[in-house]
Amino acid sequence: MKILIIGASGTIGTGITGALSEKHEIITAGRSSGDLRVDITSKKSVKQLFEEAGPVDACICTATSGSMDDFGTLTEMDLLINMKGKLLGQVNIVLIGQHYLNENGCFILTSGIFADRPAKGATGGGLINGALHSFVLSAAVELQRGLRVNVVSPGIIEDSVKDSGPVFPGLRPVAMNGVVDAYVKSIESDISGNIIRVYG
Repeated sequence: MKILIIGASGTIGTGITGALSEKHEIITAGRSSGDLRVDITSKKSVKQLFEEAGPVDACICTATSGSMDDFGTLTEMDLLINMKGKLLGQVNIVLIGQHYLNENGCFILTSGIFADRPAKGATGGGLINGALHSFVLSAAVELQRGLRVNVVSPGIIEDSVKDSGPVFPGLRPVAMNGVVDAYVKSIESDISGNIIRVYG
């Protein structure tokens, strides 16, 4: 398969790229690294990415992040800024990419644990991740030409504990291989409309 990985240089993206490159042709993309450049907050950039990549059999997006928030001062604008990338950016990857993926192709998006496990400072994260889950459920019904879409929802990853662990007290880290396996399963099976949770 020919697979486009957006965010391939990140923690999760690096693991996925290593695992899939053993059996598949990989095209990497990112804001500042990879074979191709993309800013997922820009519809024009996303469209250009698919045009430059050419026909692909699957597209994985792990280029997602969002800042923590303070509920007491949280505003609509704060939420919209975070939504622009992690939510609407990934939504546009599917809406635009559906016209470029090969028949029976697959999208795999990335959400996160706060959709299911609320935490202080993560109201925006919960909102965005939950919305991604709802989008995937609906998109799986709407996509044509045998196209599939799934979303992987990881908890905090062991490889990120040193940097991110203090931000997520009480969450058990999950092994990188378990997270990578979730993406590989989504690519190499025929499932669609699945929320694949990998929590500790």
